[in-house]
Amino acid sequence: MSQNRILSLVGLATKAGKTVSGEFLTEKEIKSGRAALVIVADNASDNTKKKFQNMCSFYKVPIYFYQDKDTLGHAMGKQFRASLAILDEGFAKGIKEYLDKESNVNCIEEVV
Repeated sequence: MSQNRILSLVGLATKAGKTVSGEFLTEKEIKSGRAALVIVADNASDNTKKKFQNMCSFYKVPIYFYQDKDTLGHAMGKQFRASLAILDEGFAKGIKEYLDKESNVNCIEEVV
């Protein structure tokens, strides 16, 4: 049930213009300090996962490994996406609440 809520909130955030996706844009928003939450697909390459894990740790951005590329892309109304950043604190807080309730979500979260 909360899986649908997570993906719905990602879709709403996208429609509101509060998300970016793709490796380059996600990295840019993390480094600029605008990213409130990062979600990386579980089936992304190990290199991509490690890169974002290290970057989010350094810049103190919460990161979650969730679902697969196709599901994340579909939630955003796009093709597959390996990474995305939520730019709005409100959306990020709501999504994090549901992600924390999911039992199958890999979470690496830094305390800010």
